[in-house]
Amino acid sequence: MSSEPNHNRQKNHKALTKKQKEAIRRKKRQRKIILLVVEILVVLILAIALFLISKLGKIERQEVPLENIEVNEGISEESKEIMKSYTTIALFGLDNRSNGNLSKGRSDVIMIANINNDTKEVKLCSVFRDSYLDTGDGSFKKCNAAYAKGGPEAAINMLNKNLDLSITDYVTVDFNAVVECVDLLGGITLDEVTDEEAVLMQGYMDEINKLTKKNSKYLSGGGTNVTLDGVQACSYARIRYTAGDDYKRAERQRTVLAAMVAKAQKSDLVTINKLIDAVFGDIQTSFSNADLVALAAQVFNYKLGETSGFPFNHGSTTLGSKGSVVVPCTLESNVIELHQFLFGDEEYTPSDTVLANSKKIINDTGMNEGSGYR
Repeated sequence: MSSEPNHNRQKNHKALTKKQKEAIRRKKRQRKIILLVVEILVVLILAIALFLISKLGKIERQEVPLENIEVNEGISEESKEIMKSYTTIALFGLDNRSNGNLSKGRSDVIMIANINNDTKEVKLCSVFRDSYLDTGDGSFKKCNAAYAKGGPEAAINMLNKNLDLSITDYVTVDFNAVVECVDLLGGITLDEVTDEEAVLMQGYMDEINKLTKKNSKYLSGGGTNVTLDGVQACSYARIRYTAGDDYKRAERQRTVLAAMVAKAQKSDLVTINKLIDAVFGDIQTSFSNADLVALAAQVFNYKLGETSGFPFNHGSTTLGSKGSVVVPCTLESNVIELHQFLFGDEEYTPSDTVLANSKKIINDTGMNEGSGYR
């Protein structure tokens, strides 16, 4: 009698052991699957990281040490807090008549790109290159001389000191980058190109064709919904001698940039990869790889908002050897309007530095607020 219960206990023990073994085998299989998935994810992440590093390595880096950045004192704490909600970047396009030299040359294009960190809206403001401003050490002349004098660091400080900004980073492009970018995008379409603009583009096209080894053709005339290739788009952006002079040229530059951004946002990954390969070598920036990756992660969320040009209220005059300059009428009132435009700061009060520069400009030019136009 006593042997049967013992026998049953052995059978139950064997059955239980089989279940346990099966459970253990299942857990091992699950662990292997999980480990395999993790390994695949790690390999993918490493591959993406290596891909990005290889691409970003094409960009020329020139750091601007924070200790060398000049920011005006006396900006109110309220205004500082408002500005912290934005990422403000200086954009420069060089007119150096040669490709690849991005550390010197007069900046033919000066723009401020202001990104609302919450809404991702991007506002663009051109700074007219002939604007009469302090280019450093109290030397007042055309503001594009700052880049020629001290590169991107001097140009950033010129913007900060005259406009009460706190820019720390920049992106500089050679004209070749614009040409290649537009061509790879399949061209850009503008609402209108006038007959006058079509003719004036030709001189610039000859020069850019030679520099970039392209063979772009002249437009037969103006029209609406005109598609431009890279050389044509770059030439259009450089036209100056029409009604509106430097102000109209800055507007054309913003138009071309906006069209490029809109086209790029609709492009597939193959095209984006080609853009990166072709254009990154013609870019110089202070941004680190981590900064660029963070910005790139949001690229399809960015929305281009309003664009404008500084100074808003301006005049022009000739100042001897300094040539014909664009005069802010006045710098003080224009800086107030700039902060309203970029940051929505309706109560902005300019710093003492801006006020002093404003008085200097009035004294040098004899032009005040009533002398300007828009």
